[in-house]
Amino acid sequence: MSFGPLSHPLGPLPKHFRKEEQVLQKHRINSWEELAALSDAQLRVLSSQGGALERQLRKLRGQAQLVVELQLQPQEAALLLYAGIASSRGLAQASPQQLLTQLGRLERSLTGMAPARIDASTVRLWIQRAQQVSSRSGK
Repeated sequence: MSFGPLSHPLGPLPKHFRKEEQVLQKHRINSWEELAALSDAQLRVLSSQGGALERQLRKLRGQAQLVVELQLQPQEAALLLYAGIASSRGLAQASPQQLLTQLGRLERSLTGMAPARIDASTVRLWIQRAQQVSSRSGK
């Protein structure tokens, strides 16, 4: 089952990933799918070539895996990562209400007192997708 288009172009990435973006471009990694498929060994090689930090590349790969597996927008996947959800499995096991509260707090800390953009139905949909992915792949 697929939730969206087959390819998601990578970038532009946030400014704090500038070095990592340059390394990825240099190695022709141009989509979230390509980034999600990189192994730990490949990330180590990339980090040794051009000043990219392996830790940052791992964060980007985690974001890419959420984008690809759950068909999330990159900014939604980033928000989940910052809320402590680093995989489909972790999201599948999350409590919808706790996650909604956590995301709301995180959004308010990042954007001020603006109303939250993520609502309960969106969180439930994400969790449902993650449960489907996890049950299919054994993750």
